Amino acid sequence: MTLPTIAIIGSGVMGEALMKGLLRQSLIEPQSIIGADTWRERLENLETQYHIRTSLDNAAAACEAEIVFLSVKPQVMGMVLEGLRGHVRPGALVFSIAAGVRIATLREGLGVESIIRAMPNTPAQIGQGITVWTATEAVTGQQREYALTILKALGEEVYVTDEHYLDMATALSGTGPAYVYLFMEALVDAGVHLGFSRHIAQKLVFQTVIGSANFARQSDLHLAALRNQVTSPGGTTAEALYHLEKGGFRTVLSRAIWAAYVRSTELGRDKT
Repeated sequence: MTLPTIAIIGSGVMGEALMKGLLRQSLIEPQSIIGADTWRERLENLETQYHIRTSLDNAAAACEAEIVFLSVKPQVMGMVLEGLRGHVRPGALVFSIAAGVRIATLREGLGVESIIRAMPNTPAQIGQGITVWTATEAVTGQQREYALTILKALGEEVYVTDEHYLDMATALSGTGPAYVYLFMEALVDAGVHLGFSRHIAQKLVFQTVIGSANFARQSDLHLAALRNQVTSPGGTTAEALYHLEKGGFRTVLSRAIWAAYVRSTELGRDKT
């Protein structure tokens, strides 16, 4: 499927990830992408690298697009919506990835009905992300196909009927890469403490995480069963896991994810 003109409002990390994904898979012509941002140098770099069109004017970009992709921080969404109101084409699809910003807020702010709200994560930059999304009843079958084309360019997708799940996804998969990176960083630091060079410790950790995730995905065993396969009675793994459990590893992680979920709901209330 070839996508129609899309205005990417907020051409930061996720905006660029979308550009790269769509162009890498030849799903859209470069001149059918309009990157809009307030940072002139950023737009010049994107224009040079991807040969897209750019604009410092969000409203002007939206006027030309059949799909308006909102990739801005939730804290500035109110100002962005105010500037876009009256400039989104009738019947255009509005696609938001702003954490916590409710569909009702987008509908009220823009005066449009065809809205998709989604929560991707940063591995989308290499087409390995996961996105949870939902759509209003006004979104047409054609627009849903557009949405799936966009989402599959970023990685995998999961559709939900209730946008309440978007806040959950924000806390689990949207924020999830940060938890993984922190865990990996701690492993590397521990390896250096043991005596490995940082280069070797990092190589060991990267492949351990990648291999473990791929193995778990391909296996039909529960994660606990996979963990037990590595854990011999009285062995080194059992000793390490004992200290992780004693230190509250699961509890701290669960509390962190809950805190992220609460913050996502707070962001939503702030915008309504």
